[in-house]
Amino acid sequence: MSLSAIIPQEFLNQAVPLNAYLILSAILFTIGVAAFLFRRNIITVFMAIELMLNAVNLTFVTFSNQFGKVDGQIFSFFVMVVAAAEAAVGLAIILMVFRNRATLQIDDIDTLKN
Repeated sequence: MSLSAIIPQEFLNQAVPLNAYLILSAILFTIGVAAFLFRRNIITVFMAIELMLNAVNLTFVTFSNQFGKVDGQIFSFFVMVVAAAEAAVGLAIILMVFRNRATLQIDDIDTLKN
């Protein structure tokens, strides 16, 4: 069974407007900022940063598609590369903090000594 048999063709031909992508990106970024500011767990803060980076990527790709340029997609690719490197280094740091402190709460990890 094909998708066009279930969903009318005029619905499939409709394009999603630019502002819908930008609103979604703003919502994702706002959720990321709120989680970054109000959560006290390192893993949650780390995921909030990744969510903010993905919101920016969505904006880059949206404007790239709107204007027919490849620049936004290239920027998005570089942001993903930096996010992957940040994830690898960040998770290694988080693992070492957990091994040394036995906690992932930010309030408990406020000094660099023991």
